[in-house]
Amino acid sequence: MKIRDILAEGKVTLSFEVFPPKTADKFDSVEMAAREIAKLDPSFMSITYGAGGGTSDYTVQIAKMIQEQGVTPLAHVTCYSSTREKVHHVLDELKENHIENILALRGDIPEGGQTPGVYHHASELIHEIRSQGDFCIGAACYPEGHPEAPSKAVDIGYLKEKVDAGCDFATTQMFFDNSIYYSYVCRVLQKGITVPIIAGIMPITTKAQVKRAVQLSGSVMPSRFLSLVDKFGDNPKAMKQAGIAYATDQIIDLLANGVRGIHIYSMNKPDVAAKIYENLSEMIQ
Repeated sequence: MKIRDILAEGKVTLSFEVFPPKTADKFDSVEMAAREIAKLDPSFMSITYGAGGGTSDYTVQIAKMIQEQGVTPLAHVTCYSSTREKVHHVLDELKENHIENILALRGDIPEGGQTPGVYHHASELIHEIRSQGDFCIGAACYPEGHPEAPSKAVDIGYLKEKVDAGCDFATTQMFFDNSIYYSYVCRVLQKGITVPIIAGIMPITTKAQVKRAVQLSGSVMPSRFLSLVDKFGDNPKAMKQAGIAYATDQIIDLLANGVRGIHIYSMNKPDVAAKIYENLSEMIQ
């Protein structure tokens, strides 16, 4: 099923992200984690395409497995260092496996500053995908501005380019202060962007994740969250419980304020995904 159709139903959607293994010896454990998360029957599951500017040979394979579990898959495709031939090969694979949903991303710049191939921006990839069939296309957006964008206003302009190129919905980078999301949605609407903006939530369950989250997204960490890390960060079990509770509280506030699309960066952790689902089970019916 196409995600644009799922979102058009107007119901609350809860989705999860998984990422493929970097090496073949880790495939079984990642597959098992993805299967466990799929058992929660989320609205859809996204599968990343490789970190650090790389790609993954396993994205389509895991997406196919998720689809076989009865869950709609959303396959990431990145383009920064890809050739047109490589992109078309991936699109052909997705078509062959009847995978209809793509999250189109520029991708990270590889270490060493490798120059881009054919594609410089995600909007170019979206335009290419749109020309190759009836895919449902998602894009990324950044409530706090992309780290490389000169301003938040310019960054929203980039989102407008993605929408004009043919994207059907957008998913935000992680954020830890809901007021940032609400403000962003208002500014996006003012620019005439009306596609659904799914809220991306990252449960921070270890102290080490805090630094990594800031590096990846430049997210503002509210004092309430930093107090939580300061109090529980050196106690792994307590930090995990507190991180799940904080993410749950964020989601409850979003739902209470009419946000219908929630996407959880679950980091291949079925237990974290299951606990958040349990905390929300009566609110997402």
